[in-house]
Amino acid sequence: MNREFFENNRKKLHGKLADRSLTVLFAGRAPKKTGDQIYDFTPNRNFYYLTGFEKPHATLLLTKWGDEVHETLFIERPDPVKEKWEGKVMTEEEAKEITGVENVMFLDQFLDQFRRRLMDDYQNLYLDLERDAWDLPYTHEQEFARESLEKYPFLNIANLYHEIAHLRRTKSAEEVAMLKRAIEITDEGIRHVIAHAKPGMREYQLEAYFDFTLRSNGVRDRAFGTILASGANATVLHYESNDAVVGDNDLVLLDLGASYGHYSADISRTFPVSGKFTERQKEIYNIVLKAEETVIAAMKPGLPVAELNKICKAVLSEELIRIGLIEKEEELTKYYYHGVSHYLGLDTHDVGAYRDAVLEPGMVLTVEPGLYIAEEAIGIRIEDDVLITEEGHEVLSKQILKTVDEIEAFMANRK
Repeated sequence: MNREFFENNRKKLHGKLADRSLTVLFAGRAPKKTGDQIYDFTPNRNFYYLTGFEKPHATLLLTKWGDEVHETLFIERPDPVKEKWEGKVMTEEEAKEITGVENVMFLDQFLDQFRRRLMDDYQNLYLDLERDAWDLPYTHEQEFARESLEKYPFLNIANLYHEIAHLRRTKSAEEVAMLKRAIEITDEGIRHVIAHAKPGMREYQLEAYFDFTLRSNGVRDRAFGTILASGANATVLHYESNDAVVGDNDLVLLDLGASYGHYSADISRTFPVSGKFTERQKEIYNIVLKAEETVIAAMKPGLPVAELNKICKAVLSEELIRIGLIEKEEELTKYYYHGVSHYLGLDTHDVGAYRDAVLEPGMVLTVEPGLYIAEEAIGIRIEDDVLITEEGHEVLSKQILKTVDEIEAFMANRK
């Protein structure tokens, strides 16, 4: 991703900001694990979207007064002793080249610079105050908001999260290219898993083939924890133990994705470890496939996002009534109990409002119907990633094995 992408994102954001405002955004920091260990760092996605900066602790300060907007990036100050242990930190010139922010200072200068701005009668402070649960600990941003209000009670603090989320919901050509590459690597990983699948293996042994593919392609991060569920385990929506023995006649449900340049693929496929679907498995599989293809065919600009799940449920209900598994539509929730779609991008469940949302060109969404029949140990989910275009849609993952015939043919030709 080139720096013009990040510069353009900031320009879009500037237009959303009130006059006489300060905006402070944090890259984040890796939490402590235990002892002297910390978890791997990954940048706050909103911060990354606006800067392209991937190192911890960095802070972005935007000021707007009338038509004047100024940008300052604060980064870690070089420490020769620390660098002997952890390597060199980003230089000011490197940070400018990546982000396009011309004014780069050091983190120990931030509070003084922030204080100086407030002396000039700025009145509004924007922060990314994302919060999706009441009982979560306070974030760095929330602590900063509380401290700022204590020291400067005249400030109007506003949440910038939803404005950035709205910008992120529509993908640029550069972002679509990153998603396509993540999907290509995921496709390779899926084929690697299926090619080595045998009854009697542990689920985590199959998962290892996917992880090997990612690392072989230079990918360090999965988009999310891989779901690799065989038999009855596939009827548990977010099963992640991945440690059971795969039975002779089991279906194996994969829900996985590579993260490439922080952009996430999210793909689900289900295959028979034996290489051949039973007639019952094939029947249920094709119902799920019909629901997925019907939803995808309906996707075009102007369609309410909420309609996607209604279309999915109508197909699944009709088909399950036809085969006698349920008698009326209301019973569908026994076998299908999640939504069919979510936004996709820098986060697997990407940001952006759903209420009253309609499909727009540039949006990328998953389509993932499923059926989970616990009493028959059959769990099937099929998921693709779809870009909304001016003309309709493009399935970004169309190259991945999906039909019964494609899967069986591939497995028949395994070496």
